[in-house]
Amino acid sequence: MVVSSRTLEITVISGENVRVTEDAYVVVRAESLNCCTTRTVKDRGTNLLSWNDKFLLHVPVHARSITFEVQSNKFNASRPLGVARIALSDFLGGDMSENQLRTFSYGLRNWEGKRNGVIHFSVRIAPPPEKCSPAARRGCGDRFVGINVGDNSSNQVVLGVPVLVELPQH
Repeated sequence: MVVSSRTLEITVISGENVRVTEDAYVVVRAESLNCCTTRTVKDRGTNLLSWNDKFLLHVPVHARSITFEVQSNKFNASRPLGVARIALSDFLGGDMSENQLRTFSYGLRNWEGKRNGVIHFSVRIAPPPEKCSPAARRGCGDRFVGINVGDNSSNQVVLGVPVLVELPQH
């Protein structure tokens, strides 16, 4: 069996000292067009943006890094505030086992290369989806595609679990 991707469970916890005057959110991607987006939060004057959003990120085999980009919507257009590009070897290398949760903090840089805060997040290697026997396959998804977190007012892309459904014949 050829492995075409890996899946990481990522929780975007918070951003610290990010200079922002509007609502902010985080876009996470792994060298792919597919991305995960947190809900939008306001800076309440504490220099701490708190998301605590969890999602599954599918990482293509060719990917060598993951990008965390803090953005805001100003005048109905996305505006990047800070970016952190992190080598996948930081997450997948060494002694990290499948269920081990690790927390990281990385500095953010704006598009001019200047420091703009720190992002805090945790990563866990997601376990492979459980295989279903052919007899028990009815109603069981072949693979887990994603999870929905946050409220319905966010700008998240929601993915579902494919399910085999047999409709009654008339």
